[in-house]
Amino acid sequence: MDGQFDVIVPVRVDLSGGWTDVNPYCTDFGGEVINFTINKYVKATINILKEITYDFDIPIGSGLGTSGSVNVARIALLGKDQNLSLDEIAEAAYQEEIKSGNKCGRQDQWAATFGGFNRFMFHNENVEIMPFEPARSAVKWIKKHLLIAYTGISHNSGEIQNQVWSRYESGDEEVIEGLHRIRLTTRKLADSLQRDQRQHFVDSLNEVSSAIDSIDKSINAPFLPVIQPLLEDSSVMAWKALGAGSGGCAAILCHPLHIKKVREKISKSGWQLIEWDYENTGIKMK
Repeated sequence: MDGQFDVIVPVRVDLSGGWTDVNPYCTDFGGEVINFTINKYVKATINILKEITYDFDIPIGSGLGTSGSVNVARIALLGKDQNLSLDEIAEAAYQEEIKSGNKCGRQDQWAATFGGFNRFMFHNENVEIMPFEPARSAVKWIKKHLLIAYTGISHNSGEIQNQVWSRYESGDEEVIEGLHRIRLTTRKLADSLQRDQRQHFVDSLNEVSSAIDSIDKSINAPFLPVIQPLLEDSSVMAWKALGAGSGGCAAILCHPLHIKKVREKISKSGWQLIEWDYENTGIKMK
């Protein structure tokens, strides 16, 4: 966090629930997301002409919610004399993204604004921040075993979003059932974190990836040449593509005895391991 900046905003890792925070699903059924922010940031500076420059710890299109963090930073800087609440910053940042033509939900903007481990509920246009405190032992276990890898594969969420929601609106049962599975699994994953039930967490993360496959197989497909052999030899217990589009980053949950092996295999594949820690604070302004 060295250097000159006026605002610093973290990016997020979405464990479960992505897609269910997007309209029309969250209006039709309600959505639920669990995510946490990490110590990688979008830093922004504004000059006297109201021009904003940005600096990124993580590439745009990483699947870590960088565009949401950019809009949070922008709204915070342009509205710093308006005494905006955190809710107002997050909502205005979401509206900016929608105006730009990006089909998205609200989890990125709320995570970036509030920071920490989050459990959000989405009902129509409303966001409810649920009381959520994972067991400290579970949080430490995830930090030890979860790798985040940037693949360098082009991340294109817009095209996939359009495909998925077109199928949803046409009544595609596979897409609708996949979204229902994600929502249900998010609740199971939340419970596993609060109770530190590690096998249930592993099972839930695998169920999320399976449900995403039923929505659109092209989301997971680019990762499989590297991930599948690690799943087959049980050195990886579970994994998840991060963000809504194919490419970008993957979260990889390692078997406790094979963390070193997985790190080596991931690095040899050409993917870049991101050294991370939790960020428990959201937006910070000077």
